[in-house]
Amino acid sequence: MRKRAVVVLLAGVMTFGLAATSLTGCGSDSSEGGTENVRLMVWSPQNDQSKDSGEWLQTMCNNFAEDHPEWDITFVYGVADEASAAGQVSQDPEASADVFMYANDTLTTMTDANALAKFGGKYREEIKSTNSQEVLDSLIMDGDLYGVPFTTNTWFMYYDKSVFSEEDVKNLDTMLEKGVVSFPFVNSWYLPAFYIGNGCTLFGDGTDESAGVDFGGEKAVEVTDYLIDLESNPNFRIDDLGSGIAGLRDGSINAMFTGSWDANAIEEILGDNMGVAALPTFTLNGEEKQMMAYAGSKAIGVNPNSKNMVAAIELAVYLGSAEAQRAHYELCGTIPCNTELLSDESISSDAVVSAQNDTFNRTSILQPFVSKMSNCWTPVENMGKGIRNGSITHDNAEEQTENMNDAMNSDGI
Repeated sequence: MRKRAVVVLLAGVMTFGLAATSLTGCGSDSSEGGTENVRLMVWSPQNDQSKDSGEWLQTMCNNFAEDHPEWDITFVYGVADEASAAGQVSQDPEASADVFMYANDTLTTMTDANALAKFGGKYREEIKSTNSQEVLDSLIMDGDLYGVPFTTNTWFMYYDKSVFSEEDVKNLDTMLEKGVVSFPFVNSWYLPAFYIGNGCTLFGDGTDESAGVDFGGEKAVEVTDYLIDLESNPNFRIDDLGSGIAGLRDGSINAMFTGSWDANAIEEILGDNMGVAALPTFTLNGEEKQMMAYAGSKAIGVNPNSKNMVAAIELAVYLGSAEAQRAHYELCGTIPCNTELLSDESISSDAVVSAQNDTFNRTSILQPFVSKMSNCWTPVENMGKGIRNGSITHDNAEEQTENMNDAMNSDGI
């Protein structure tokens, strides 16, 4: 029996509550032929549903429906990116999607609102068998697994191979002797890479909220002094508001730091000269220190309020499967995290895949998703801005570094 998949398309997030109300009562019931009527609201970013990306989400859902003739599925599609989904779901779980994509650093927001289902039993075993422990750890809290990972989430380096050699890009200071390097200096997702590289920590191993943040002391002051010198280097540029991409385009910049989302744009600019690498070291007081990015994952989550929980869980597992991740990569450029796919030569030979995987496994830490992490963003951003505008100098570096550390350990500033 060929499965019939009925599609309802919602224009945007703000219409979800109304749509959910108007469709109340369209849950599970028996239909002719012994099949069960199932309605699933599914959210994803716009790119996953666009014609330019082959309508990945719709295609995968239709495949899923055909694989499950026991259900007569009505799919209700809506647009919500991985970052904003958490706020929408936690605000009104009962009116939100059954299945959605979310960034792992928003996990606490949703679990605090009881808006994220746990994956156990055979589902957890299946997810465990196809992902590294590091990826799994990004979605585990208090021993429970809260989603199906479909990609890792971090940043790395792009460079012009006509300017830098593979040996050059191993060290940032070597690069600055040969070409112009751009870095998101005032972005607090990036700047901690230098502090973490010199031994600064956040919440112990990242999960112990009571341990607090250690971005103070001599090790942190040394980094602040390094950053002051870095900002004044004539071959250094601050990447802000798209200036990095613009600089690559006009040739004034030869390297920049960003993620897989900019790969296509950078390849269009650099062509065969596009180099991609994990994070370099930097030289601090004569010693090489490894820059360390924040890393996490993006996952398929399930709403525990779903009226069709089994179907929702099954769909989430399918959307994070090797088959769906391969299509996601081929249609949308989404880097897979499935271990089987990462060992496939046709995927592992992709320089962007290799750099993201290398960064995730070697030059990153798992970004903490404890609640107090929210206190850490603004103080680091202010450090970058203060160095940029000249208010933070070598003379007051120690004082300003301790102020940053105190603010990160406060209840906000």
